[in-house]
Amino acid sequence: MKVTLLGTGTSQGVPVIGCPCEVCQSMDYRDKRLRVSVLIQLNDKTLVIDTGPDFRQQMLSEQVKRLDAVLLTHSHKDHIAGLDDVRAFNYLQKNDMPVYGMQATLKQVETEFYYAFEAEKYPGTPQIKLNVIDENEFVVEGISVTPLPVIHLRMPVLGFRIGNFSYITDANQIPDKTYQQLEGTEVLVLNALQKESHPSHFTLAEAIEVAKKIGAKQTYFTHISHKMGTHKSIEKELPESIALGYDGLSFTL
Repeated sequence: MKVTLLGTGTSQGVPVIGCPCEVCQSMDYRDKRLRVSVLIQLNDKTLVIDTGPDFRQQMLSEQVKRLDAVLLTHSHKDHIAGLDDVRAFNYLQKNDMPVYGMQATLKQVETEFYYAFEAEKYPGTPQIKLNVIDENEFVVEGISVTPLPVIHLRMPVLGFRIGNFSYITDANQIPDKTYQQLEGTEVLVLNALQKESHPSHFTLAEAIEVAKKIGAKQTYFTHISHKMGTHKSIEKELPESIALGYDGLSFTL
């Protein structure tokens, strides 16, 4: 299985154009963070977790020529706004795009992309097949996926585990049952927004403690605000086996 971090950034605290902060002025490519998304390639199948506003750019950057399914963690705009652009894959693959998410998530998809679900569709609208999932394991194109329920302030959000890879974004609480589901994870991708306290996301210190508790061989942090600081500076503060993710980072399990 090959995993590529398509985006490791967030809409939280996005600066204005010309922001003079250290991260915004950085020339390090690792500080240029698109909104969070992950590409998973396994058994000749390609899955994406979340389709944020940068989805089209991410697909083009990674030269993704086929997409078999989309998994959605939750319904916030920075995780679903780019879903309209699956229409390119509809055209190339001549079929609907399977989209998996909790009932509340898919209800919001139906609201925001209402034109894709009308009885008489306008020509060229995205073709989407919604698949409701819950906290039980499900199968996508022959690939077993385990949902990882977490809490984002008061909002239920799903992380996902595929094989020994686990992915959690937009969380500030992990239930005990989910910790049990995370046992044996080899590579973990976990959200770490900033150093300062936040009501709905793990801080850097909190994410480090969670990562240690899960005990993956390697953890990468994602959903990183520009308030965090530069990649180079934060890397020096992280324990062994924990690192900041960056857009385009790939690894194989």
